[in-house]
Amino acid sequence: MRRVYNFSAGPAMLPEEVLREASEEMLDYRGHGMSVMEMSHRSSMFREIIEQAERDLRELMDIPESYRVLFIQGGGHVQFAMAALNLMVHRKAEYIVSGQWAKKALSEAKRYGDARAVASSEDKCYSYIPDCSDLPIREDADYLYYCMNNTIYGTAFHSIPDGKGKILVSDISSCFLSEPLDVRPFGLLFGGVQKNVGPAGMAIAIIREDLIGKALPETPTMLDYKTYSESASLYNTPPCYNIYICGKVFQWLKKQGGLSAMREINVEKAKLLYDFLDQSRLFRNPVTKKDRSIMNVTFVTGDPELDEKFVKEAKAEGLENLKGHRTVGGMRASIYNAMPRAGVEKLIRFMRDFEERERRA
Repeated sequence: MRRVYNFSAGPAMLPEEVLREASEEMLDYRGHGMSVMEMSHRSSMFREIIEQAERDLRELMDIPESYRVLFIQGGGHVQFAMAALNLMVHRKAEYIVSGQWAKKALSEAKRYGDARAVASSEDKCYSYIPDCSDLPIREDADYLYYCMNNTIYGTAFHSIPDGKGKILVSDISSCFLSEPLDVRPFGLLFGGVQKNVGPAGMAIAIIREDLIGKALPETPTMLDYKTYSESASLYNTPPCYNIYICGKVFQWLKKQGGLSAMREINVEKAKLLYDFLDQSRLFRNPVTKKDRSIMNVTFVTGDPELDEKFVKEAKAEGLENLKGHRTVGGMRASIYNAMPRAGVEKLIRFMRDFEERERRA
């Protein structure tokens, strides 16, 4: 068996232990004689799976009982619409645009009301987090929205913006479960699971109960958080296998020591890579240092042809999916929870060797 180090931003690497467990249960889930893929979502077997997954997530994140945990088909793009349709009660919302996904979320919200950007870092290709210390938030705005970690650009919010009392909404897709996060300041958190939690095709929403049931009149049934809340995410056939794998990832995280332990591991991995980039004569990280992400590390050589050569040669060494997003080019190493330290160390060794070869050429 050949396993590579997959630095993809998503779908991304899953813990090998989780994959092995799922493989062992593929044909026969715990003596039931069938795969979870074949199991009825109305069965007691699957209800045990989804209920355990929710309990484990609540424990990992210390989610209060006043919040609902919802498993929803589709990824972040569906949530862009759901957030607006369910929370923009007065049809006014404020957005911090720190990257492409926040920009797309804003565009989606504009379909349903007066949504606007109150801060942006687009002027420097989203290479920094805009100043959010005194945002011009309207008194009648329904919520303030931001993307906590910007996958494409390798930036992250390391503090919560001052929402001036408004409901806070955050897309946490690419930093989901990478470190402790206090749910209580937020009205809604959501994340597509394909980056750091599970297989593509699902999002998890964590929403305060009092915000449910206020959807705009034109909201489709399947885009109303109330639909999922009232049915325990079982209104229709949910993405059963995704939920099953996410549940295994939650249990794996608990075995690692929880989110505080994961933060230590993730900070250490990121430091190794950033320290190399900061001393490199060939590669550089374009992000303002204080705004660097510990999940997505971007870097460039300054020569697109050399970048392409690097990605091709890295692939041959079992270092997969290092090509940067098509909108920015360069390279990107997504070092999510499942990426072991050994993978980062191998990448650094290859980068050092590549740099030396180019210096001699």
